[in-house]
Amino acid sequence: MDVSEIIIPGDTPGTEWRLPVLRFAGREPKAPKIYIQAALHAGELPGTALLHFLCERLRQAESEGGIAGDITIVPQANPIGAAQSHFGELQGRFDLGSRTNFNRDFPLISIADRATLIEDLDDYPATDRLKRQLLHMALGADLVLDLHCDDESLQYAYIDETFWPEAADLAAALDMEAVLLSDGESSAFEEAVGFAWKYEVPSERQSRLPGRLSVTVELRGKRDVDPVLAKKDAEGLWRFLAARGIVGDLKAVGNAFSGPAVPLDNVEILRAPEGGAVLFHRNIGEKIAEGELLATIVTRPGQPGGSIELRAPQDGLILTRTSDRLVRRRGDLMKIACDSPSDALRKAGTLEN
Repeated sequence: MDVSEIIIPGDTPGTEWRLPVLRFAGREPKAPKIYIQAALHAGELPGTALLHFLCERLRQAESEGGIAGDITIVPQANPIGAAQSHFGELQGRFDLGSRTNFNRDFPLISIADRATLIEDLDDYPATDRLKRQLLHMALGADLVLDLHCDDESLQYAYIDETFWPEAADLAAALDMEAVLLSDGESSAFEEAVGFAWKYEVPSERQSRLPGRLSVTVELRGKRDVDPVLAKKDAEGLWRFLAARGIVGDLKAVGNAFSGPAVPLDNVEILRAPEGGAVLFHRNIGEKIAEGELLATIVTRPGQPGGSIELRAPQDGLILTRTSDRLVRRRGDLMKIACDSPSDALRKAGTLEN
């Protein structure tokens, strides 16, 4: 395993950020290359834990000549966000300077222009330098996994329709309970990777990309940083690597994915009509029917009519739930994967900021 660091100069004198990069060299030039990163939202650590245990196995495989394809791993992809603490709370989702989500505003370029990402880096602030270098590394691979987590959540993934159903092997290997099929219309990291591949010829959009994959994996919730879960997920990712011919393990046998795979238009997001204390009546992983009571918002405690009941807009599977119990008006409470499109209008792109 080769360990290097990318140095990102800070935007004020005397500061800099260090981005460790772990590389395993493959022995077969024609084998697929994979890039894996975790904690782009710095406080989302299940993926970092997964990669810690996966690297143990990869080092063993490397010593036995068992690495076929090049593997690049960035276990903590956001040192800038990891240093942002406000009144004792880590603020790793948004850059406090620009107020931009660390997983938005990645450059949308053709793969033919990959080299331009790291040209004239001194012209960019630290957050943009970080994004450009992460994207540059990813575009050197055939398969790209961006490991995130949600709040309180099942295991699921965002996968561009371009890569489905070929990506079902990843969903099965990681025991995902659902897949959300995205439209590839945002500037999030995994969609920026997909954009570059789709527009290899800048004026021509490819609708299928055999042998390629770019995906956002949601490894349950923020609090699911656990050695048992991390080792289980590392084993699942190992099976995926073996199935794709990146590591040599003839014993690795994959199962079929059996969960729902639904377009983003079929995701109902339950939002709070008013602020208050939220009382949940149903939990993640439960299948619910239209009209069922999902949550109560206590808006004026102790007063007549001081609460609001929220019911299921249609049948579905509860994917996520907020961990906050004091919620703001229009705050997101739940995501529900459904068989039918939501009546709520949705702009193309991501579900949330």
